[in-house]
Amino acid sequence: MTEAKTGYDALMHVVCAEQGFCGCTKHGLPLHVDLFIPPRGPVTADQFVEWVFLADDQNPNSDLARWQGCKDAIRAAFVEHMGGEVVDAERLQWSGSAEPGTRTHGRA
Repeated sequence: MTEAKTGYDALMHVVCAEQGFCGCTKHGLPLHVDLFIPPRGPVTADQFVEWVFLADDQNPNSDLARWQGCKDAIRAAFVEHMGGEVVDAERLQWSGSAEPGTRTHGRA
């Protein structure tokens, strides 16, 4: 039986598995939304959505008609799974992270 994802794990399931924003490789280096998140401080849902797009090497302000549905879905998932429109960056980490501020991705 698979354990239900919660918090950041559930958010990243929506971002990657459902919306297809799993990061990319740019200039030979892996790029993931985790790399944009600061170690602490407030992060808004809108900031997170922008970082998701940037981690996929997409301009979050381009082709608004094409991307608005994805942006809305990711923003709604942030609010639902993180519990609000603004959270502390320390909450944006995988459930198996060794310590606060440690982000290891790849389990969406």
